[in-house]
Order: sequence, then C-alpha cells, then structure tokens
Amino acid sequence: MNSWDAGLAGLLVGTMGVSLLSNALVLLCLLHSADIRRQAPALFTLNLTCGNLLCTVLNMPLTLAGVVAQRQPAGDRLCRLAAFLDTFLTANSMLSMAALSIDRWVAVVFPLSYRAKMRLRDAALMVAYTWLHALTFPAAALALSWLGFHQLYASCTLCSRRPDERLRFAVFTGAFHALSFLLSFVVLCFTYLKVLKVARFHCKRIDVITMQTLVLLVDIHPSVRERCLEEQKRRRQRATKKISTFIGTFLVCFAPYVITRLVEIFSTAPIGPHWGVLSKCLAYGKAASDPFVYSLLRHQYRKSCREILNRILNRRSIRSSGLTGDSHSQNILPVSE
Repeated sequence: MNSWDAGLAGLLVGTMGVSLLSNALVLLCLLHSADIRRQAPALFTLNLTCGNLLCTVLNMPLTLAGVVAQRQPAGDRLCRLAAFLDTFLTANSMLSMAALSIDRWVAVVFPLSYRAKMRLRDAALMVAYTWLHALTFPAAALALSWLGFHQLYASCTLCSRRPDERLRFAVFTGAFHALSFLLSFVVLCFTYLKVLKVARFHCKRIDVITMQTLVLLVDIHPSVRERCLEEQKRRRQRATKKISTFIGTFLVCFAPYVITRLVEIFSTAPIGPHWGVLSKCLAYGKAASDPFVYSLLRHQYRKSCREILNRILNRRSIRSSGLTGDSHSQNILPVSE
C-alpha cells in the first residue's frame, strides 16, 4: 500500500469516526428533547441521521477494506447488499436535504400558515416519498444485475461488467443522478434563494428602522453607533453564510463523485484510481458534515447537548460523593467501636 492509499485510508477512518460520533449525538438529542421531536423537521433529520449511521457502519468499512486490500472486500451477496444500500442511501440523503430546504422555505416564506402546511403527517408523507423514490433505482439495478464491486471507487456500488450493456447502463446512471443529485440541487437552489430573498427584505426593514433611530438619538455615544452598524452588517451576512453552507457542502461532497461517474460512462478519458476513491470519500464526508450543518449548531440541539452533558456529570458527581461518603463512614466505624 503506497502513501496515496494510506492517506485515503486515513481519510476514511477519520470520516467514519466523526460521522459515527456526530450522528449518534444527533440521535441522543432527538431522544432526549421532546420539543425537537414535536417539530416536523425532526422526521427529516431522523431519516437523514439513520441513513448516515447505516452508511457509516456498513458501506464505509467495506470501502476501507477495498482500499487496503485493493480487491473486493466481501462475498458477492454482501457486496450486492452494500451496493444496494449505497445507491439507496445516496439518493435518500440528497432527497432528505431537499425536504429540509422545502421545510425552511415554507417556514420563512409562509410563517403564518407554516403549522397548517407542514404538520407531522405531511412530513411523514414526504419521508415516505423519499424512501419510495430512493428505492426505485437500486431495486431496478438489482433486477438487472448492475450491483457489485467497482475497482475505480474501491467500493460496492452501481457497476456493469458487460460491454453490450454499456449504453443501457449509461442511460440508467444518467437518469439516476438526474433524478437524485440534479433534482435535489435544483430544489435546494430554488428554496434557499427564496429564503435569502425574504431574509434580505427583512434585513432592509430593520436597517431602515435602525438608521432612523440613530438619526433621532443625537447624543448617542459613537461606540454604540459603531456597534449598531457592525450588527447591521453581520445581520446581512448571516443568512448568506448559512445558505452558502447548505448549498456549498452539498456541491463539494456530491458533485465530484457524480461528475466522475458521468465522465467514466460517457467519456473514454482515463480516470486515476486515487481520484475515484477520493471522490467517494468526499461523498461519504457528507455523512460527517450533515449533523453540524443541519442539527448540532442550532440552538435547540446545543441546549439538548448541554442538558445531556449536565445529566452525565451530575450522575458522576452523585456516584463519586456516594463513594466518598461510604469510605468516610467505613473509616469512622472502627473509631466508634
């Protein structure tokens, strides 16, 4: 194993560790906080988190074994199962992000009717459609025997070894990525740009009120005026940064892998094996970044994490104080006797 393979293996191990811990923490927050569970986005987050965990414990270790061994890491049946899950979980992850963006769009653009438009039942129907949509392609690939180990990506995924099926497989792969990656990307851009438009409109209204207030307050201290103007600038940038993060992480993680798959099928240009594995690692990286982008950096999840941590620390302090009290009583008993 050369230095490239060692580096890719290390990247996979790091991605697995971060993904496992962060997604498990999101699940703990969902189990701990009833307020989070009552909201419709919790279903989308739960669907995304469970898919990320399944990918972390099954697909990533097999890809790691494929990188280290430079061959198929498991038997044909297990590899087909892993390829089925890889195709399903990839599409499910993309569509779940699209569902979360639709939820944000409804909440921001239609705030007064959000509870009527996005109930738990509506969210459950969206998750059911996501599963049905995501299951269609791996089921068809399983029926056509297009699941197996792909050496370029060192992983069990979509592949076809028969030259006479190249055209059909190319059409199938193109349709899969168009109806998963491209569809989700279009939905993300449409919804988040609408959200950004509304956010900028509200920022302008707040800016007008702020400037009018600063003009009326003639005796205000210059430092207070500067702080108000700085907060005004940060407010304008906050929504842009969040939306850029949502769309940017989606593109950075999934676009290299999707483009590599399409170039591999529709072009005769050679693709380096290390780039194929790296593009797959970037796609896996979405499972590690999702908990931070969509959950753990939000106020409710941070509050839930603090409560979980305080509960653990309190239990430890109670146990330690109990042990200290027992040892102290044992030391006193012989003296009293």
